[in-house]
Amino acid sequence: MTNIQEKIEKELEQARETCDTSGATSGECAAAWDAVEELQAEASHQRKGNNEDKNSLEQYCDDNPDAAECRIYDD
Repeated sequence: MTNIQEKIEKELEQARETCDTSGATSGECAAAWDAVEELQAEASHQRKGNNEDKNSLEQYCDDNPDAAECRIYDD
């Protein structure tokens, strides 16, 4: 996780420099901040984890794969 945090800090620095150089309303500035936002979204996704994406039945089936509710039938 620290690796993505380091990337975020690096992109933050670069975005600030880009906006100082080319102006706050430039396309380069907007693109730099988009890169920061994408990294922050990825970090948030990694923190969330896969288990929270599952509904209660999916979590139950992960814990009890042999339960009748969790059987999968092929046609």
